[in-house]
Amino acid sequence: MHLQTLTALLACAGPTLAAPTNTSKPFSTWMSSSWLSKGQKLNNHYVMAVIHEGIQKAATTQKDAKLLSYASNAISSIVKQDGTLIGWDATFYTLDDIRMGNNILYFWNAEGRKDKKYEIAAKGLRDQLDRWPRTPTGGFWHRAPIYANQMWLDGIYMADTFYATYTSYFEPGNTTAWNDIQLQFDLIEKHTRNHTSNLLYHGYSEDKSTVWADPVTGASPYVWDRALGWYFVALVEVLEVFPKSHPGFAKLKGYLTTLADGIKKAQDVSGGWWLIMDEEFAGEKSNYIESSATAMFTYSYLKGVRLGLLDRQYTATALKAWDLMTEDFVQYEKNGTLSWTGTVEVGSLKGDASYEYYTTVPLSLNDGKGLGAFVYAATEIELAGL
Repeated sequence: MHLQTLTALLACAGPTLAAPTNTSKPFSTWMSSSWLSKGQKLNNHYVMAVIHEGIQKAATTQKDAKLLSYASNAISSIVKQDGTLIGWDATFYTLDDIRMGNNILYFWNAEGRKDKKYEIAAKGLRDQLDRWPRTPTGGFWHRAPIYANQMWLDGIYMADTFYATYTSYFEPGNTTAWNDIQLQFDLIEKHTRNHTSNLLYHGYSEDKSTVWADPVTGASPYVWDRALGWYFVALVEVLEVFPKSHPGFAKLKGYLTTLADGIKKAQDVSGGWWLIMDEEFAGEKSNYIESSATAMFTYSYLKGVRLGLLDRQYTATALKAWDLMTEDFVQYEKNGTLSWTGTVEVGSLKGDASYEYYTTVPLSLNDGKGLGAFVYAATEIELAGL
């Protein structure tokens, strides 16, 4: 299905060229500029947060002042002078909306910590976490009220990277906050970790009231690759700012190293990873190698190695995936731009979380969840000189 789906996407996308054999362009800025050339619109959705974080990473890595100015202006444009985040509802609780806080914090910090509107906007998001509906054991609901008492791997990425970065900037000595951040990881690990494969299921229902919930653990039935990708990224990014003196650091690092081992063992011979990663479904007719998680895993391995959180052996794992991405998922257009293929549009636990559901969701060309993650990975490739 993977090859058939890619062929269909390529046919719809217009003329393309074979991959250049001797290009000297950095993929990070090349893909970022290509995305901008396609006339995408800005909003405060988490997908835009991912894309603009990718552009910022590319710009800083390659010292591209034009791209950095674009990213800075884009984030500034969605925060009013009084600190109001345009489109954000302080009474609507969905963890996806918290991710934009990372972009706000980045530019507040990088631009001298002078812009009060960013401080106000970030504090608004942080204060909302204090009011957030929680499971009986303290986990953030993924979304209220529709996903009551549910935690998803996706939500750890959306909220806890911001929560940790904010705490490191404004309240580094707040042990209660660091304990709370650790708790979110502890809960998701307790309920969704498969200790045979070392992979994690998409999410869990703490009260086990959901149709898909395991009667013992509450976990959903399958390992969905992008949810695991979000989680892998979150572990690396939270550990980057988590105080090493806190007992939780060693615990989170243990979660990371165990997961890194499990993901490596699940890597396909092609270099990528299956949409549904449970071992028994590798190679199944309706399963396929999916691009967004492949990019997220590549980024997480390389950044984890660079930060000293992961063993250097994982560089080879990442490079194998990188070769696949630049050969199979990067689409080289005749006008000199790039496109990104092979990213599944969505994966949700709102329905029955069945294998049939996950494997029948369509793929999306230039989907920001995959394209942005590819740019993340590209910056790490370039930082490492690989």
